[in-house]
Amino acid sequence: MSAQLDQLTAQAANDPDTLETQEWLDALEAVIEHEGTERAHYLMERMVDLARRRGAHIPFSSNTAYVNTIPAHLNVNCPGNLEYEERLRSWMRWNAMAMVVKANRADGDLGGHISSFASLANMLGIGFNHFWHAPTEEHGGDLLYIQGHSSPGIYARAYLEGRITEEQLLNFRREVDGKGLSSYPHPKLMPDFWQFPTVSMGLGPLMAIYQARFLKYLHARGIADTEARKVWVFCGDGEMDEPESMGAIGMAARERLDNLVMVVNCNLQRLDGPVRGNGKIIQELEADFRGAGWNVVKVIWGSQWDPLLAKDKDGILQRVMMESVDGEYQNYKAKDGAYVRKHFFGKHPELLKMVANMSDDDIWRLTRGGHDPHKIYAAFKNAQENKGSPTVLLVKTVKGFGMGKSGEARNTAHQTKKLDDAAIREMRDRFNIPIPDDKLAEIPFFKPSDDSPEMQYLHERRKALGGYLPQRRSKADEALVVPPLESFKAVLDPTPEGREISSTQAYVRVITSLLKDPSLGQRIVPILVDESRTFGMEGLFRQIGIFNQQGQLYEPVDRDQVMYYREDKAGQILQEGINEAGGMSSWIAAATSYSSNNRQMIPFYTFYSMFGMQRVGDLVWLAGDIRARGFLMGGTAGRTTLNGEGLQHEDGHSHIIAATVPNCLPYDPTFGHEVAVIIQDGLRRMVTEQEDVFYYITIMNENYAHPGLKAGQEAGILKGMYLLQEGAPVAEKAAPRVQLVGCGTILRESIFAAELLKNDWGVDADVWSAPSLTLLARDGQDCERWNMVNPELEQRVPYVTSLLQNTQGPIIATTDYMRMFAEQIRAFMPKDRTYKVLGTDGFGRSDSRVKLREFFEVNRYYVTIAALRALADEGKIERSIVSQAIAKYGIDQNKPNPVTQ
Repeated sequence: MSAQLDQLTAQAANDPDTLETQEWLDALEAVIEHEGTERAHYLMERMVDLARRRGAHIPFSSNTAYVNTIPAHLNVNCPGNLEYEERLRSWMRWNAMAMVVKANRADGDLGGHISSFASLANMLGIGFNHFWHAPTEEHGGDLLYIQGHSSPGIYARAYLEGRITEEQLLNFRREVDGKGLSSYPHPKLMPDFWQFPTVSMGLGPLMAIYQARFLKYLHARGIADTEARKVWVFCGDGEMDEPESMGAIGMAARERLDNLVMVVNCNLQRLDGPVRGNGKIIQELEADFRGAGWNVVKVIWGSQWDPLLAKDKDGILQRVMMESVDGEYQNYKAKDGAYVRKHFFGKHPELLKMVANMSDDDIWRLTRGGHDPHKIYAAFKNAQENKGSPTVLLVKTVKGFGMGKSGEARNTAHQTKKLDDAAIREMRDRFNIPIPDDKLAEIPFFKPSDDSPEMQYLHERRKALGGYLPQRRSKADEALVVPPLESFKAVLDPTPEGREISSTQAYVRVITSLLKDPSLGQRIVPILVDESRTFGMEGLFRQIGIFNQQGQLYEPVDRDQVMYYREDKAGQILQEGINEAGGMSSWIAAATSYSSNNRQMIPFYTFYSMFGMQRVGDLVWLAGDIRARGFLMGGTAGRTTLNGEGLQHEDGHSHIIAATVPNCLPYDPTFGHEVAVIIQDGLRRMVTEQEDVFYYITIMNENYAHPGLKAGQEAGILKGMYLLQEGAPVAEKAAPRVQLVGCGTILRESIFAAELLKNDWGVDADVWSAPSLTLLARDGQDCERWNMVNPELEQRVPYVTSLLQNTQGPIIATTDYMRMFAEQIRAFMPKDRTYKVLGTDGFGRSDSRVKLREFFEVNRYYVTIAALRALADEGKIERSIVSQAIAKYGIDQNKPNPVTQ
């Protein structure tokens, strides 16, 4: 007998008044029988409360017994034809297995997963057959975050439904020729099928929570009726170790997201071993979620356990269930009935008596709750009907269910993708797949005739729920009118003499103008992460309000101020607190609303650029996969523009990260007119054209004068570079000349350097604004690739090359980012031209902007020195002039390289 059982037995033996104890228990039983469990719960809570108020020490526990939350007598049986559903599910299991095994017999490096769907099949079947609505005119459709590794099972279902062909199954994980299926849920690769990418584990649960909240937001603001819709997210118990999986469960409860159902597939295994071999993951998760305020439903035991639990009058079985750890439970299902009899029921003599009349096969057939359609249906129904809180279903399953000795409940299950002939035969027999022995070696797919009763049932169930899932809408049906560029006149004109603003202020003026637009105003979604005042956006609080389902239950401390903190049930701002991952998840929900809700929304997520791309880079990559449309605004951007904040705040690499996402369009504008041109064209592309791109735009908090837009500059701004300021006209006996390229606030250092070059050294300079070095590089790479494969056609010239090839002198590019940012375009510089790059490599520092630019060697003096040195290297001036300039500007020649400091 275990130590825990010894302790429980000792407690019972030490009861000083067993009669009184029995009277209390009998009274509680009577209340449950005659007045129900809710009344019993109320009375228990009152007694505990009284005892605590009288000084009794009653430790809190958010755990319940290790049994099903829904007791047998309250279970609701599945109303479907379970015979048909079992056959369909078996055929899907077979086809999923065949797809992966055939692919890996042909090419052993393709990979794939069988075991995750094997453990999930019952749950997915119940959901697809009885709960999940497709979008119709009456119902906006449920949203499904499918566990990524179970994709073969989803394909297998779609194959039976006729939505995926056998040729596609045969090309699983072979996508290059356009005939295959993506390895995991990828909307980018299968834009009409998958709704959400989920295989970067942890991101599915996080996104689903903010998606559910965004549905509430749309409903509260009257943009879409989302009241009947649910968000279902499937994840594994091992996946819950990812911080993102659990990071927002408090918000979900606080926001009362009763439209959210999280299903945790508790097969007790990670990718390589047990999740909690020495503990109990279901109990751990129950405590976390129940403590956070969720409706927690545990589905642990199948119906075959109900008679045994009914006999368990002394609670011995439940105690053994509780004391057995997950490592043991994994072992039970990897062995056989005799092993379970000896090692589980053998923990107490009374349990051995309880199963004395059961054979080893009977014991082996004691299933887990996740493989019992009735238990699953009852749990799903509870989640569907629950009000006032989100629901989590903790469902116990066997990883690799049905895979036999090749993987069932074994540590190798996740990696199993090649089954031998014996394992295939065993699976065929276990699930009664009608394939003869002489065909087994071919591992053929199985699909019955369309007029078979099972197939008719399959289609009838989906017809009753509005159509097939998953499905994805590629474009919204509605058309919105984008305002013309002229509507942003406030930032297109030069700033008045004596007035200085930052590019952030220019952005705020643009978004303020958009909020007043009759077509787009209500579709703008400003998203902030507790830095509104840093960006000068607090004026929006009173203007459009902060979304809160409860409204504002208090009088804000700044109520007497013009820009007080106003929360509202129909507020337009999403204020996420200090939470970049949450802000990004809200942005993704809004940026894909055209697909999920048939409503185009235009999110502007404004954040510290250092804490955006760097912190939530995985979500930014996912945004590319999910075909998001919207604006990411990186505030206080650049390594030297943020005064005094130092190493962990100053951003010199967000544009490097942004450049890695193919459909992210990154810009680093300097002036207000550039901001307006970029945003207006972004609206045209994303709203009018419904193009699947999104924008990363960096903005700064440094004030200076803005020159305004000049005719003809728009195209260059959007392509990535244009001539901002031309030097003296080229004469016959021209002075030495250089080309200065810059972006962000450092462009102004290039402008000042042009003055120093002219006034101090007689050198002319053309100044180029390059709002997107990344787009210049992409254009150059595109031309380079086209020229390589079309050698006999007229060769294309990269845009940046075309701009600079008719100019004179060295080219000096200076940015507030790492040198590799401007190095992107080196390959596309005109032949035989010097190209020099200055940048801010290294860690940030706390100091003034002037000192920081001196430290990182990107100020006007270093730009001037770089230009003079390049001219000297080309033989256009003497090297002594460079030395004179170094002395004149006080450059410390012995100063260490900032990268190494």
